[in-house]
Order: sequence, then C-alpha cells, then structure tokens
Amino acid sequence: MSERTGRPGSLLDSVKGPRDLKALGADELPRLAAEIRDLLISSTARGGGHLGPNLGVVELTIALHRVFDSPRDNILWDTGHQAYVHKMLTGRAADFDRLRQEGGLSGYPSQAESEHDIIENSHASTALSYADGLAKAHKLRREHDRTVVAVIGDGALTGGMAWEALNNIAAHRDLPLIIVVNDNGRSYSPTIGGLASHLASLRTTQRYEDMLEFVKDNLAKVPVVGSPVYDALHGVKKGIKDVLAPQVMFEDLGLKYIGLVDGHDEQAVEAALRRARDFRRPVIVHVLTKKGFGYSFAENHDEDCFHSPSAFDPLTGEEKPKPHGWTNVFSQEIVRLAAEREDLVAITAAMLGPVGLIPFSEAYPERLYDVGIAEQHALTSAAGLALGGLHPVVALYSTFLNRAFDQLLMDVALHRLPVTVVLDRAGVTGDDGASHNGMWDLSILQVIPGLSIAVPRDEPRLRELLAEAVAVEDGPTVVRYPKGPVSTEIEAVGRLGRMDVLHAGRRSADHDVLLVCVGPMAELGVEAAALLDAQGISATVVDPRWVKPLDEEALVKAASAHKLVVVVEDNGRVGGVGDAVARVLRDAEVDVPVRTHGIPQRFLDHAKRAKILGDIGLTAQDVARQITETVARRSPDLENQPAR
Repeated sequence: MSERTGRPGSLLDSVKGPRDLKALGADELPRLAAEIRDLLISSTARGGGHLGPNLGVVELTIALHRVFDSPRDNILWDTGHQAYVHKMLTGRAADFDRLRQEGGLSGYPSQAESEHDIIENSHASTALSYADGLAKAHKLRREHDRTVVAVIGDGALTGGMAWEALNNIAAHRDLPLIIVVNDNGRSYSPTIGGLASHLASLRTTQRYEDMLEFVKDNLAKVPVVGSPVYDALHGVKKGIKDVLAPQVMFEDLGLKYIGLVDGHDEQAVEAALRRARDFRRPVIVHVLTKKGFGYSFAENHDEDCFHSPSAFDPLTGEEKPKPHGWTNVFSQEIVRLAAEREDLVAITAAMLGPVGLIPFSEAYPERLYDVGIAEQHALTSAAGLALGGLHPVVALYSTFLNRAFDQLLMDVALHRLPVTVVLDRAGVTGDDGASHNGMWDLSILQVIPGLSIAVPRDEPRLRELLAEAVAVEDGPTVVRYPKGPVSTEIEAVGRLGRMDVLHAGRRSADHDVLLVCVGPMAELGVEAAALLDAQGISATVVDPRWVKPLDEEALVKAASAHKLVVVVEDNGRVGGVGDAVARVLRDAEVDVPVRTHGIPQRFLDHAKRAKILGDIGLTAQDVARQITETVARRSPDLENQPAR
C-alpha cells in the first residue's frame, strides 16, 4: 500500500518520470488523474498553495508528458504556479508533503529541483519570449529534433509582453514551437478585457465546425465531384472562419490554430498535441479547461476557484481563519476614502481579491478598473485618469511593480501626476520564494524625482498615511506594507520634525545610537532599544513615516546628537533607505557612521517570513548584538561598564 495515497498499487507512486507515464495504457490514465487530484487537495490543504490552477491542468499535463520528451523537449509554464502536476510526473510526487515549506518543494518551477524545470517564472506573460529564444537557439545549434512547448494561461495573454513575443514568433515560421493556450476564463478571478471576450466567443462558437462537418458528410456522398468540391471549400476555410469563428486572430498572425480541445479529455489533448508537434512550425493549441476541476469546493468558489487558498479542511473546503492583516486594513480604508472623495478610483492588475479591492468594487463598481495582467498599462492608464482630473490608486504586489518602473518614471512622475501606488506584500513574503519577495521597491523608487514613499508601522499609521498619500496633488505617492498580520500598535512618545519618536532611551546628554526603523521594522527597533538599554547603551528609535523624501533637517539634527546611526529596513540593503540616510548625512557633512540592517542582495529561498528574517539577521536580538559590538569597538571603555 502506498504511504502517500493510502491505496494499494498506486499508479502515481509508479511514475518516477515521463518514461513511466508513457508506459501506462490509456485506460489507466483516468485513475492516475484521480490520484493526482487527491494529492493536490491533501498537500495544499495542509499548508496552502495554488490548488485551483493545478486541478484544471491534470489531463493537459499528462498529455504533454506523453507526447513530448522532457527535458529534451522544453516545456515552459506561464505562470509557473500551474506546474504542480508537472512536478509530480517528473519524479517529485513523494515530496509534496513539504510543498512550499523550508527545504521542500518550491511552489514554482525550480532549476535546483529538476532538469525538467527550464525556467523559474512566476511573473506572468514571459514564457512565449523564453520559448522564442529557446526555439531559435535549437535551430542555430542544428538540434532539429527538439520542440519547445509553452503553456500559457488565458490570463497571462492579457500581458503585452506575450503579444510582443507572438509577433516575433509568427515571423519565424520554421520554428517547432507549440503554444498551448490553457483557457479557463480566469487568472485569479475572471479574465478581463477584449481578449477575454474574444476567447469566450471561441469557447461558445461551434457554427464553423458544425457547418464544415455537415458539408463534408454530405458532399462525400456525391459521386466523382464530391471530394474535390469539399477540398475546394476546405481551401477557403479561412474566409468561412472570418464570418463564423474568431480564431482567425491567431491565424492572421501566421500561426497555425488547433482548437477548441476539451482539456479534460486526455486522449483528445494528446491527439491535438501530436498534430501540432508534426507541423514543425509555430502552432496554437487552444485547450479549454475548468479551474478547480474535480473538486466541487474549488469549482464552485466564485471569487477565485481556490486559486491559492491557505490551509483548509479538504472535507468541507473551509479555510482556516486568517489573522487581521495589512490587506484588510487597506481594503477598509480605501472604501472609506472613496466615500469622501468622488474623484478617487482604483486600479488592479488581475488581483482584485489578493490586494483587497473586492469591497471597493462592490461599493463603487464604476470606479474600479481591472486591467488584467498588465502592470505597465495600469500605470500609464492611471496617468491618463489623473490627467483627466481623477486620483487613481493602483494596488499591486510589490514584486510586480518592477515591471512598470518605466511607466511610473516617465508617464506618471515626469508629468507630476497625482497617482497613488499601494504595494502589498512588500519586503520578505516567504512561501512563494525568490520571485515574490518585495525587496526591490525601496531601492528602485529612490531614483524617481518628485515621488514620495510612505511606510506605515502599524494599522493606525496605514490609515493615516494612505489618507495623506491620496491628498498629494502635485506628484505620485507610494504606500507599502508587508504580507500577513498587522504589526503591534506602537504609539509615538515624541516627535522630531515629521518623524515619530518611539523610544527615547535613558535620560542622558550622551546619546549613543539613533535607530531609524522603517515601517514594520519599528517593533524590532523598540525591542532592540530595550535590549541596548540593558547593556548601558542609549538608543533613540524613530520612525520616518515618509522615507522619500526624508525629513532632512530633523534627521541631520538627530544624527548629530548621536555617535552611531543604524537604519533597519525590510528591503534590499543596496540603494534603499539606509543609503538615502547616509547620503543626507554626507551632504550635510555630518560625520557620524551609518550602518544598515536589511535584506542581503540575493535571491532568497522559500520559507516562512519569520524564519527568513531570523536567518538574515533581521531580529531584535541580532540587531542589538551587532550594535553592541559596533559601539564597543568604537568605545572600548563601554565594555567595562556594568550592565543595567
């Protein structure tokens, strides 16, 4: 009996790689698909993960690995969160009990895990560009027996980069490149936009196929002339399609189109993929799937079909309660602000639920714009809204802002437009791995002229700073906060200019350390200051609230009264707030050393946020210890002072 499935003779246990899968008979595949779905549900129920997308691609993934020879044939996933079944079929099913846990399987393809994982993408709309380059490389290296397959969700096709790639792929008609459009009508929530409407019409239009079959069946009965007439009619099929079916959008690009294919009929998908493979040129295979297929609680979940649930009860589908988080606070506050200001509108990039805009969409549906997976368009569209007299609030994950830097710089900031960008999941996010950590924003945003950045430390400050941000009318603003429960509320004990003083240290004219703690790092700073006080080191803790621009006058005055300045931030150490503080002090010729505690500039492995912060030294104990060592080196007599 299999330890994993609890059933004797598990087929999934016998599949150690694609070769074992190919050896199975067609009659065994439905049982294999059922076992895969059981494992998907049980593994994500324990610790969360991308359930809905993977339930929808079980038969599709089985077919892919039966038709193609991975890894010699490259199979790319866009986005990678739909690659769980791929992992199972390439020898990793036994490891799913540690999915998205430290030291366990990544929730995305990972080159470190398997030679079958070609790219580690979790940012959508990239696979077609990878595929274009790989196919061209195989051609130039005369590796003519290799095929590149890109599986792209219909949601990812809303990204402009995908269409740039399609334009280039179509120009090279001799490349053996297959694009599988996994069409389930959804990204997180239902797919938005003209492309979504186009694909929806493809799902429901059968007139062309029905008519062609009718003509074929009846003309075949006509002696002598029947077959030639059918061939002639088939030769003008493109004109018929122009009238009856909109799939000519792809064929007009020069791409062969095969579809629609029932994505849950494994044999039908196999047949379509074999046809596509044999063309040896770029082919679109349009596969219709249902997100969450085979698990009723996911299929019937209106919001996102269990796209990425937290831990849940597999028997009831009920998710475990989530703590009151930063996203909840923003969700409440943006609705309150919208009630006060009719000019306030919201934009999301296919992330309505994850960024907390569902209540806003329900209260003000005409003021909510979901642009699909198109962050670049989101920012420039926001610029247009601002030019038209509105104040847009663009809510994104921090990691996805990277894709829209140019638009924020040249389309928004250059025109000094009142656009507020709200960055969820800033800093260390944890479970989703390197690509989702929002550790870049405080660095890349420092270079944008006229941009202001607020970082709240707790719930009251998030409400306060969001209100301040949308009140700015002469340039863009950013408000950023992390994933998870809100930090403990910390009231200020004083004020230095625009900075909040959170800890004044022991009363002495001889102040040792100025701790500048950015946003949620304030709690760490206050704890570290208490530890330092116990060591006889006086620490003043301040929260800048607005980290760009810094309150230079207050910062210079405070730094001049201390022997050491320490900046603690949940961002990469290079180019972040620590560097900005050091620059301000250098420009003011304040000769006080500055130390920065932040995220090391490397791609971090997946683990829980608290574990990662501990591993990289962003804890009160680590910061206090390092400050103590620094002060001791600079003041040898401190080592002889009694501890308090």
